Amino acid sequence: MVTFDEFTAMGLALPRATQQLTWETEVTLRIGEKIFAMGTPESGSVTVKASREDQTELVAADPQTFRPAPYVGRFGWVQVELARVDGDELRGLLTEAWRSTAPKRLVREFDAAGPGG
Repeated sequence: MVTFDEFTAMGLALPRATQQLTWETEVTLRIGEKIFAMGTPESGSVTVKASREDQTELVAADPQTFRPAPYVGRFGWVQVELARVDGDELRGLLTEAWRSTAPKRLVREFDAAGPGG
């Protein structure tokens, strides 16, 4: 189980990640102006950017924890139930979402820094 605060802390631990309130209630995690994850504290779930292939694998493996996200699921985004997800798995999903959104130069720097960024 992961709390919403733990989710945001994981995302903000990534290089140059920021948090911004959007649509009056949605907390978005961004790199620059691009969103890589989002959610509302009271919902119990968050949405994370993923490839369509990763989304398919996650949903097939555990449909109670993962499902295509509303509105953006057709692009691969996955909705994650915080009460059911393992912290390390969510950290990995956030890192991959960040990697797919961050500038290539920043990703190379992150990779060069090794484990833990």
